Amino acid sequence: MFDFSNQRVIVTGGTRGIGAGISLAFLQAGATVISTYSSNDAAANEFKNKNEPYAARLDIQKYDVSSSQDVKKFFNDLDEKYPSLEVLVNNSGIRQDAVAALMSDEQWKKVLDVNLSGTFYMSREIISRFMSNRFGRIINISSLGGDIGFQGQANYAASKAGQLALTKSLSKEVAKKGITVNCVSPGFIDTELISDLPEEQRKEYLKMIPQKRFGKVEEVAYAVLFLASRGASYINGTSIIVAGGL
Repeated sequence: MFDFSNQRVIVTGGTRGIGAGISLAFLQAGATVISTYSSNDAAANEFKNKNEPYAARLDIQKYDVSSSQDVKKFFNDLDEKYPSLEVLVNNSGIRQDAVAALMSDEQWKKVLDVNLSGTFYMSREIISRFMSNRFGRIINISSLGGDIGFQGQANYAASKAGQLALTKSLSKEVAKKGITVNCVSPGFIDTELISDLPEEQRKEYLKMIPQKRFGKVEEVAYAVLFLASRGASYINGTSIIVAGGL
């Protein structure tokens, strides 16, 4: 349904889990995809090898989205390689769970730095590039946890709620320039991000979901492609919840 030929798409955290699914969906739709990661070289290489048929349109980059200096260098390098950028998917995210009373300063700060500050740094850099083209799509991968707030995830929930608020503010600032900023908020998606949960906790989460199953990465990717398409030009500053009715 979607054609992203001759478009350049950045997917942060784009070599594993939901990010890998989003990267693959854009590749299948004809885009050139810049998939980024921060530390897991093995997973990045596996993703690259698995998608060898798309090698000519797949650019894998390693850097830290929580470092504004790294982000600036990343975009300066892209300016040398590509004539324009059309889509940014802010998907990089981590969890470091602990009940608030026992959460360390580092656990709080690291999650906010990656999930929220990383989204801001990436968006800030790309907006000027979008403005010169009078077109652009920013899609922030938030989480239903930002609305519900789960025990042991004060840092994660705060970062995801912050993404939603950031989305609303940014969307108003850039709307006149042909740029949209939206969120996709997944519920429980069957990736490694939830694979480390205790079995009993997984069962409890399944009970909460009306469809009685975890989501698939492809189901999140479809929502992202829709928001990134030119047909979604009048959808701005909102969030699509992909959570099976949760």
